[in-house]
Amino acid sequence: MSENLTSQNEKTKKQIYNFNKLQKRLRRNVGAAIADFNMIEDGDKVMVCLSGGKDSYTLLDILLNLRLNAPIHFDIVAVNLDQKQPGFPEHVLPEYLESIGVDYKIVEENTYGIVKEKIPEGKTTCSLCSRLRRGILYRTATELGATKIALGHHRDDMLETLFLNMFYGGKLKSMPPKLISDDGKQIVIRPLAYCKEKDIEKYSIAKQFPIIPCNLCGSQPNLQRQVVKEMLQTWDRQYPGRIETMFSAMQNIVPSHLCDKNLFNFKDIQRGQNLDGVEGDIAFDKQELPTTPLFQDEDEQTDFSQNEMISFKEVS
Repeated sequence: MSENLTSQNEKTKKQIYNFNKLQKRLRRNVGAAIADFNMIEDGDKVMVCLSGGKDSYTLLDILLNLRLNAPIHFDIVAVNLDQKQPGFPEHVLPEYLESIGVDYKIVEENTYGIVKEKIPEGKTTCSLCSRLRRGILYRTATELGATKIALGHHRDDMLETLFLNMFYGGKLKSMPPKLISDDGKQIVIRPLAYCKEKDIEKYSIAKQFPIIPCNLCGSQPNLQRQVVKEMLQTWDRQYPGRIETMFSAMQNIVPSHLCDKNLFNFKDIQRGQNLDGVEGDIAFDKQELPTTPLFQDEDEQTDFSQNEMISFKEVS
């Protein structure tokens, strides 16, 4: 009996240790993104868009946690857009937000009805749905006096968007960590930009967030984004560290070695020029590339698996 109790205690200690390690990593990554891109400033009112999914729950939780010891003052208000999807559990988010004592606003707009009316059966609804959501959230931010709009997109979302634009849009373009709206009135930030989806999923399970599935877009078959997601997940399993290297590449752009004449002045290059900061031509050299990725995911080796998780609602 005592041996079983001791074994259980040791297991619990390990789980708590690994959870704390995971939380610290998420906090560190969010803090680094905020600092690198000056996402949140003193006196900001940050509107956190809460969908009811793992990403936005984690975003809100980590921001609330960081605010406790932040060297600046900023306010947080959580906003959920109730799109009037059939079966949407309207009570879940208000109950959760009241339980953690955060200011919030539920915006009710029947975008579901508009999307179902405008989009033919079998066609993807994401484009129209996202445009409608964006307009409503921008309007809500203005009404609330929010200075920043925080979205829950993470590192994997940004990589998926990069490949989607390459494969289907013919552009090297992704989700920026920080952007300004077309009318210049809103600043959108993505504090989870440096966070891995695997970490967010583990954290969400450990914290037992009341997840609300999206029946409008999540159930659509053959979405291009889902195909790209599965491709990246396969690479991540087969070649550990590749995802980290690809994300690092997004932060190390060499315009002189691409083909965008608007980004780099190829026309005016002349013999004898010394272009500071521009790499030389290695087209005739055999480039030595590492046989293993530049970045190994060492954290994964010590984190708990889903089967080892317990509830950490009271642990922070």
